[in-house]
Amino acid sequence: MFDAVVDGLTLERALVALGLFVLSTGVSTAIVVAYLVGIASDHFVAPVTGLGRRLPRPALRVAYGVGKNLLGLALVAIGIVLSIPGVPGQGLVTVFVGVLMLDVPGKRALELAIVRRPAVSRTIDRVRARFKRPPLVLDAAAGSRHEASELPRAER
Repeated sequence: MFDAVVDGLTLERALVALGLFVLSTGVSTAIVVAYLVGIASDHFVAPVTGLGRRLPRPALRVAYGVGKNLLGLALVAIGIVLSIPGVPGQGLVTVFVGVLMLDVPGKRALELAIVRRPAVSRTIDRVRARFKRPPLVLDAAAGSRHEASELPRAER
């Protein structure tokens, strides 16, 4: 099977595949960075978050929610296609961004579980600092960030 792929491979096809890979990686990275820079520093602890809840009219809130969920579903579908072997692109990252846009039960707990990991939170804070944004607040009670390693064992 591998021989059949190599036999059909031309320099032009390889360059197109490389270009698609670089483009999809750049777009995925830009979407993730825009999301991380665009959210408020208290996004994960604030009771009311998101642009949709701040819109003045109920019809706009509904339209925003429907549009956001449709875009999230589209990104999940595109990510699944990009995850197929042989298709260039960042499939899992695209699926993850799509899930972040969906309004599904348990999403906030999943986001917090990922963002509270020390390596992830440090990386997010570096990205936010590069764009002159404050670090994320991950603990509502203290109003400051606490990583799992800093919490007493009983609270982990």
